Parts: sequence; structure tokens; C-alpha cells
Amino acid sequence: MSKSMLDYTKSVLKGVSFDVNLFSKELQKACKVLLPYEIEELISWLTKFIKEKPELQHTLLLINNK
Repeated sequence: MSKSMLDYTKSVLKGVSFDVNLFSKELQKACKVLLPYEIEELISWLTKFIKEKPELQHTLLLINNK
């Protein structure tokens, strides 16, 4: 069974979380392709994921401004 786009997005974001700019770009790309309910799930996941990564906390604004 193939991965859902949301699972793929989470995997990519985890992989690029070392670079704030790359993380932001991937997050913006994800917002263009994910369905509205997937974006809601991504926001929930992202809130938990960035809790320990203060350098990424501003990226939550990228989604909230969509």
C-alpha cells in the first residue's frame, strides 16, 4: 500500500527539519497539494513536532496565513 500524501509530507518535513528555510519551502509546497482535512491534521502534527524545535515555531504561521 502506498503512503498517503500526508504521511509523505510528514516524512519529508522530519527529514529537512535541520534547515529552517528548506522546512518552510516544503511546508508551503505541502499546503498547495494537501486537502483541507489533511492540512488540519498537519497543523496538529506540526504543533507537536515543533514544540521541541523553537527555530521552527514561526513556520506554523505559514499554514495559518493560508
